[in-house]
Amino acid sequence: MNIWLAIGLTVVGCYAVKLVGLLVPAGVLERPLVRRLAALLPVALLAALTAQQVFADGRALVLDARAAGLVAAAVALLLRAPFLLVVAAAVLVTAGVRALGG
Repeated sequence: MNIWLAIGLTVVGCYAVKLVGLLVPAGVLERPLVRRLAALLPVALLAALTAQQVFADGRALVLDARAAGLVAAAVALLLRAPFLLVVAAAVLVTAGVRALGG
């Protein structure tokens, strides 16, 4: 029963957040600070999620094959590789390091 209560509260919370977003006056959304924040917030959240997924294992900080894959992806991005090539480089390096026992 607790799981269904959590699901129900999550549904209501998501709907409330969506509704609040729709009720914000247009004048507020046109402010330069709000526009800049809206542009930068998704990037910051994605970077935080990536760092958490790569460098965390439960409550411990780890450096393993995932970190090597992230470095390979960063190098591919610096070389201006297409997105699919960036993902492929990360996958291949991660799999290679894991195959070598890392």
